[in-house]
Amino acid sequence: MDIPVELSRIIITETSPQQVIFLREKFGQRSFPIIIGISEALAIDRRLKGIDMPRPMTHDLLARVIEAMGGEVEKVVISELHEHTFIATLYIRQNGELIEVDARPSDAIALGVGLNTPLFVADHVFNEILNESVSLADQRENLQRRRDELIDQINQLEEYINDAKSDPTGQISEDQIRELQQQLREMHSELEAIEEILRHLPE
Repeated sequence: MDIPVELSRIIITETSPQQVIFLREKFGQRSFPIIIGISEALAIDRRLKGIDMPRPMTHDLLARVIEAMGGEVEKVVISELHEHTFIATLYIRQNGELIEVDARPSDAIALGVGLNTPLFVADHVFNEILNESVSLADQRENLQRRRDELIDQINQLEEYINDAKSDPTGQISEDQIRELQQQLREMHSELEAIEEILRHLPE
C-alpha cells in the first residue's frame, strides 16, 4: 500500500555538498529525511517556488518531453530502500498505459513538485525505516558529535573575533575579520541544518 506524503521541509546549506529534504505523512505522524545533492535541492526549491529559467533546466526539459509524447506523470512513489539508499518510481500514464520508470528520489520529486504530482511512500519502506534503529542511532550519534564540535569551534572563533576587534594594535586587518565572520556565518548555517535534522530524525 502506498502512503500519501508531502514534502515538509528542504534544508539547503550552500557550504555542504549534501542537502536534506523531509517527507511527512499527510494523515499521520511519521516522517523521515532523505539526503540529496545541492543541484537537486535547488531544483526542487526553484520548482516549488515557480521560478522560471530563461532556458529549460533538466527537470523542466524532462517534464516537457513527457508532455510532448502524450504522457502525464500520475504519481511519484518512494518504492524501495536498499542498504540505506532510497529508490523511487515514476508512474507515467501514456495512451491509457501506465509506465513505471526507476528514478532517484531527488529527481522524481524535483520533477513531480513542478507538476503538482501526488507523492507517496510505500508502506513497507516506512516499516524498514523504523526497523533501521541501529543505523538511525549511528546517524544521530555522528550528527550530535559534529554539532558539539561546531559549538566549540563557534565559541572559539567568536572569542577570537571579539579579541581581534578590541585589539588596539590592529594586528588583524578589517578584511581578515570579515573573512572570519563569513566563516562564522557558514558554521552557524551548518549547525542550524544539523539541529533541524536531529529534530526530525526518527527516535
